[in-house]
Amino acid sequence: MAAQDGKRLRITLVKGLMGTKQTHRASVRGLGLRRRNQSVELPDTPAVRGMVNRVAYLLEVTESA
Repeated sequence: MAAQDGKRLRITLVKGLMGTKQTHRASVRGLGLRRRNQSVELPDTPAVRGMVNRVAYLLEVTESA
């Protein structure tokens, strides 16, 4: 699948977590993000895409090769 192609996603938390649902906070933590403006690079897998879709309003996502 996509992860085998070596595609990766660069994910940045651009909004704070104050006032968000507990499940959304858990998704952000599952992506490895702790504070605003922090970025992580993760493989492009269906699990990661699902978490990103759930909290897309808090994130900025770019593809990297």
